[in-house]
Amino acid sequence: MRFKYVRIQGKELAENTKYAKGIFSMCWQLIQNDVMEEEDADLFREIDLWFSEILPYPPQCRNQERVVCFFKTENSDLMMKLITPAMWLLEKYNHPYYVVYTNFPGEIVYEDPYQVAVKVDDTVVIEALQESWSPEETTGTVPMKKP
Repeated sequence: MRFKYVRIQGKELAENTKYAKGIFSMCWQLIQNDVMEEEDADLFREIDLWFSEILPYPPQCRNQERVVCFFKTENSDLMMKLITPAMWLLEKYNHPYYVVYTNFPGEIVYEDPYQVAVKVDDTVVIEALQESWSPEETTGTVPMKKP
């Protein structure tokens, strides 16, 4: 399956969006909390500088509107290669992150050749616990059907 969008995000939620923080926010937080060593902080600053020089800065982000950004996978090869050292930094400092691929990021309010900004949806759907679909045996294996 081919996905249109990718986002690197953490477990913690941003206060203004209530959405998982992105990789840039997570790395900046490590720097601001004096967790990251200076050499690593310098590396991240170089990464951040490259992205700020190459990628347009969505006005919705500049205005701190309730949006999150996703890279477009069609143009993300170089960006993913350049963001990889930031993922290494998160791993070095034991900061969990997820690489999320999707075709449904949400309502797009900004788009350029490299990324989209998506309006954060306040809707939270909590469904009742489903009936179990796992086998009744507790051995951890699924019984094979006889031919």
